[in-house]
Amino acid sequence: MGDTGFMAPEEKDPSTESGREDRPLTAEVSPEAVPVIEEFMAEAAQANEEEVVSAEQEMAFAGTADLPGAQFASSGTGPYIAFEGVCKSFGDFVVLKDVSFYVNPGETLCILGRSGVGKSVSLQILMGFLQADRGTVLVAGQEITGFSEAQMQEVRRKVTMVFQSGALFDSITVGENVAFPLREREHMEEDQIQKLVTGLLDMVGVTGMENLLPSDLSTGMKRSVAIARALAAQPSAILYDEPTTMVDPLMGHLLGELIQLLKRQLHLTSIVVTHDTRFAEKLADRVVFLHEGRAHFFGTMEQMKKSDDPVLQEFLSLDELVPPGGGAGGKSPTDRDLPLYAPEG
Repeated sequence: MGDTGFMAPEEKDPSTESGREDRPLTAEVSPEAVPVIEEFMAEAAQANEEEVVSAEQEMAFAGTADLPGAQFASSGTGPYIAFEGVCKSFGDFVVLKDVSFYVNPGETLCILGRSGVGKSVSLQILMGFLQADRGTVLVAGQEITGFSEAQMQEVRRKVTMVFQSGALFDSITVGENVAFPLREREHMEEDQIQKLVTGLLDMVGVTGMENLLPSDLSTGMKRSVAIARALAAQPSAILYDEPTTMVDPLMGHLLGELIQLLKRQLHLTSIVVTHDTRFAEKLADRVVFLHEGRAHFFGTMEQMKKSDDPVLQEFLSLDELVPPGGGAGGKSPTDRDLPLYAPEG
């Protein structure tokens, strides 16, 4: 990465990965939907592999042509998503101070930290919902600082986000929510759309809920439906904002397993915002720990746990006091309340 202030994280040992990594995504899909969903997923996986190649070529060109993002080209293939010296304030409230991290194609980064340190704000900057005050923001191999809304719409076709609330359309059914990105594909027949909706809902563990409204669902089910809707757009990367907050441990485990399967079988690049270190240990190739607005640590969970840094050790020890999912209300005892004028995250 050149002289960026990054440490060199150790690679995650594949032998520690879940023993269920070979279970196909379509294992729970109803038989009549399997052929359609398998073809759809294979198409997505191939597109993601091609996207990795495209990102590598863009980074190589940026490095030789001295274009924005060129500082990342020395990292080999080049990251798919990156912050370099990013700053963001809301009035006098400073959220991010010179934050840097990167995510390589096909990897998972977890963003850890107490409330109010800029975790969710970082995702909103990556999605173009907020603008950084300073720094370089790389998404899908492109430096997006200064992008127009039309340009960001194209980026969001490749990189999508699963919000804490699910952000489903309340006035239409679960099935229509998932079908929404599919209907933008003019070549799809209605029968194909319905089979894909059924298959995607089966795949994320909410079988038979097509005709329910979002208000009929639990928090965990809404997030599962939101993931199904995200997958319907065939993205190359998904950003997850606190996927296990306010869900029971079983649902949290299922969501974590699903995120892992999507990474391995669809080659998805992922960023997961969480305060749950056990969840991060299960998912992350690397973690970035935000503290007082800065990237206090960037590396593997193993490196973080071995560190004698008192800030890291306090966070890790307090996180052990609550069950997975964050306890009552979904909050960790490491959480701190934000000032009333500050955005959550």
